[in-house]
Amino acid sequence: MKRGQLQVLLGAAPGVGKTYGMLEVGRRLLDEGRDVVIGFVDTHGRMVIGRMSEDFEVIPRLTLTHRGIDRTEMDLAAVRARKPDVALVDELAHTNVPGSLHEKRWQDIEELRDAGIDVITTINIENIDSLHDVVERITGVRQDETVPDRVVRAADQVEVIDLAPKAIRDRLAAGVIYPAEQIDAAQSNYFRIGNLTALRELALLWLADEVDSALRKYRAQHGIDSTWEARERVVVAVTGGPEGETLLRRGARIAARSAGGELLAVHVTNPNGFQHDLESFSALRALAERLGGTFHQVVEEDVARALVEFARAADATQLVIGVSRRGRLRAALTGPGIGATVVRESGSIDVHIVTHDQAGAAFALPRLGGALSLRRRIAGFVLALIGGPLLTWLLLSLRSEASITSDVLAYQLLVILVALVGGIWPALFAAIASGLTLNFFFVAPALSLSVYEPVHLLALGLYVLNASLVSYVVDQAARRSRAATRSAAESELLTTVTGSVVRGEGAVQALVNRTREAFGLAGVRLMAGDQVLQTDGEPLPDGTFASVPVGNRATLELHGRDLAASERRLLSAIVAQIEAALEHSDLTETASEVGPLAATDKVRSALLSAVGHDLRRPLAAATAAVSGLRSADAHWSGADRDELLATAEESLQKLAALVTNLLDVSRLQAGVLGISLGPVDTDDAILAALDELKLGPGKVELTLDAELPAVLADQGLLERVLVNLLSNAARFAPPGTRVRISTSALGDTAQIRIVDHGPGIPQERLEQIFLPFQRIGDTDNLTGLGLGLALSRGFTEGMGGSLDAEDTPGGGLTMVVSLPTAVHAAERQASS
Repeated sequence: MKRGQLQVLLGAAPGVGKTYGMLEVGRRLLDEGRDVVIGFVDTHGRMVIGRMSEDFEVIPRLTLTHRGIDRTEMDLAAVRARKPDVALVDELAHTNVPGSLHEKRWQDIEELRDAGIDVITTINIENIDSLHDVVERITGVRQDETVPDRVVRAADQVEVIDLAPKAIRDRLAAGVIYPAEQIDAAQSNYFRIGNLTALRELALLWLADEVDSALRKYRAQHGIDSTWEARERVVVAVTGGPEGETLLRRGARIAARSAGGELLAVHVTNPNGFQHDLESFSALRALAERLGGTFHQVVEEDVARALVEFARAADATQLVIGVSRRGRLRAALTGPGIGATVVRESGSIDVHIVTHDQAGAAFALPRLGGALSLRRRIAGFVLALIGGPLLTWLLLSLRSEASITSDVLAYQLLVILVALVGGIWPALFAAIASGLTLNFFFVAPALSLSVYEPVHLLALGLYVLNASLVSYVVDQAARRSRAATRSAAESELLTTVTGSVVRGEGAVQALVNRTREAFGLAGVRLMAGDQVLQTDGEPLPDGTFASVPVGNRATLELHGRDLAASERRLLSAIVAQIEAALEHSDLTETASEVGPLAATDKVRSALLSAVGHDLRRPLAAATAAVSGLRSADAHWSGADRDELLATAEESLQKLAALVTNLLDVSRLQAGVLGISLGPVDTDDAILAALDELKLGPGKVELTLDAELPAVLADQGLLERVLVNLLSNAARFAPPGTRVRISTSALGDTAQIRIVDHGPGIPQERLEQIFLPFQRIGDTDNLTGLGLGLALSRGFTEGMGGSLDAEDTPGGGLTMVVSLPTAVHAAERQASS
């Protein structure tokens, strides 16, 4: 039986129109004569979905009872028995009620496909297993219902139902997505413009990658090796040399010329394990990431073939390589280089050969020394000096006319042994000495360095050459083995340092500790002038040490033995990390010092901006009232006198509040008044504000989260913010309606929402209301001077939170106070 096909409609968020789109596809198939039924569609109370569902045959649902509650699920057996051409099944990620045949709905759909039934279904990007953690970081909401990636990727067709974030919020406000009581919380949490934009980008990028994978699969199935330039991809080959930065920047400029261009840096490592400088590769990787690219490493002996194969596998359109650093003589002797081979094998991939400062560098002889230690080289010379005479004595005692061949092989064995012990230079010495010994004792005429037969001279020359080549190969093998061992040790050291930081050790202290351990030093100290920043171990009694500068800010003292040149290379990488860790520590400390100052400054700025205007009106009103009462020419009735006295009293109360604020400002300037942050129960702050305003159940509706953790705030300032917001909401709420106050948690943030259904604020003025002296319509002495919201936002931001205004679905204004929870704030402070 042919397996049924699967079509998935993917959405960035609920409400984009996935179910509507699924029903539209089903209606089109009905018009084409296909047998289409609804296996499961949840209308969510949307009338348009209910009307569209009437066009289809609906398979009755299966009713299951779980914990005393009746729940309905898709009747899998009934759909299979009906055996339509196409089944419409909503919500691919749905978890079935316990007692169902399968745990997940996607498993039901797989069974329908096994029965030969085509299925059209829906899913949100948040429900794809590999992305649900990314979505949680974006929205702060954890999604437990997920679908394995393989299920979605195996679909025959995936279509994104795309809708602009603004349109989604309009649908939400209109009540199309959620019921009215859930709209305001959804708008300020999951359905923020930023969240929806990020989810939309995530869905489109996921589909773009899936299309890319499908394109590669199609080309592989049809044996298409040529590059299809669906997207500009630039591969840059780097060797670890100083020219790498030039090549990467050139590649980045090429990739930036086209929209969506990708940059990939690749280094081909020889399988013998030899590595270039670890520090240079770290710098190249960091540069590639800063330029928006990725860094890759390939192990292959044939560098040119590896580059071309990597470029083809990545569907690269451009390949950037550097001009060979070989001189003309070396190029003439060794033949065409990697660049010529890459150009010949690249096919349709454009190859850019970029010149650089290291191009055509002159040939340099290897430095004297070799890969082995001085002790081993001395041992090699000793072996040659002692083993040569002993071998000569032994061979002379056993000499015969036919033994010349074995004599030559014996001396060659001696050269190999010397090479294994001491490397190239002792081996070359042994090769020349043994050649002369063979000529003097074993080649006619004996006891003479003269050669009787010219062919013997050629044989001796070849012997010395062979011995030299063998010793060179042994030395190179030792060099590369030592380099590989050193690279493994460096990687292990850096991994240990990283692990120490992850386990909670300070980055600087971990680096100092591992420096002493790695190099076997008696002690290591990090100094800033005469101040000891970090230390590990004990200084030597004689006070001798080596100093290594750590940027311009500190010095690393190494107490103990002198480090070899190869060890200093690793030390430079550690010093660079210490410098970065110190800079990060300084920035963290500066941020902690600036934070309270910035918070205090926000409060001071908010208060000072209000002083000039706030003083004028209450003072004028009080002055006018008192002057009128004292006027001898005016005759006031008792009611008029009471009204003037009430006006004077109210204005003087306002002046008293302003004087209090002025005193706070003076204390701020003197540095004796700051924001006192601590754990605050939001319920207590809300009830205190309601008591101050004398707002009871007839005016306010409370929806408080009983499990909401305490917030990090200043109790007094938070109450003042709530009093301002509640007084505004109560004043503008229409008669017969109540102001709703709700609390909720979003990740590490707690939110207090104050919702009214008054006239609201035009969208273009939502930010203006937080400016000083902004009023909406009222100008009498009771409405204030337009400073409450400005002060409230200043206080809230000073406490590390935010105050935002949103439209209330159905009309009105919603004020959202967001503050960090005390628990998460403490965790962040501890981790920093």
